[in-house]
Amino acid sequence: MDISQMELIFIHGSGNTSEVWHYQMEHFPDAEAVSLPGHLSPGGPCASVEDYTDWLHCYILEQKYSDPILIGHSLGGAIVQLYALKRPEDIKAIALVATGARLRVAPEYLSAMREGIENPSTWVQNFVEPRYSHVAPELREKLIAEAVLVGAKVQLNDYLCCDKFDIMEKVHQIEVPTLVICGSEDVMTPPKYSSYLATKIKGARLTVIDGGTHYVFVEKPEAVNQAIEQFLGNL
Repeated sequence: MDISQMELIFIHGSGNTSEVWHYQMEHFPDAEAVSLPGHLSPGGPCASVEDYTDWLHCYILEQKYSDPILIGHSLGGAIVQLYALKRPEDIKAIALVATGARLRVAPEYLSAMREGIENPSTWVQNFVEPRYSHVAPELREKLIAEAVLVGAKVQLNDYLCCDKFDIMEKVHQIEVPTLVICGSEDVMTPPKYSSYLATKIKGARLTVIDGGTHYVFVEKPEAVNQAIEQFLGNL
């Protein structure tokens, strides 16, 4: 099947919007990046990964997508994993970027976001801006601005969803073709998380991008896009 005919749907992570997939939308012009509810999009944020997954299912039905390939980052990767477990017959393949089968969140991150609701400037300076320090300046400012507009309250909600997510005993049941991508320097979802996914999901391919952090797909888009393209070409 021609890659250009494949339906790719990119799902962002906690506190982000579809804009975070900027470089992927340039490279895969027929793909779509969605903004989850409450992320500068209609409605409030969902209260669990399960609810986000159900929302995505409804969205895919509304758009009349057929056998899409789901690509998710962090929280988005959790959503994609759960989708593959609940509705494998509805999708063609998945790609999991900087995510894990369990996504416990460090207490200091949750504290930073709680404080950020009351004191946004400190949250932006100490938590938001450092996340994008390796992103090219022309996109970095836009991603920071969008994260600020989404706000600490929504980001906290998303991190709490991640904190409750744990399918380590079920992830081996995923049977759709799977690509796992991570950055070698990711401290939020370390490479061992991706190794676990690749080991447990039968036939999964693992790509570790040297020097990449949690936002590897924004920092090193050429390498990530190439890995996705190769994966799609082998489907």
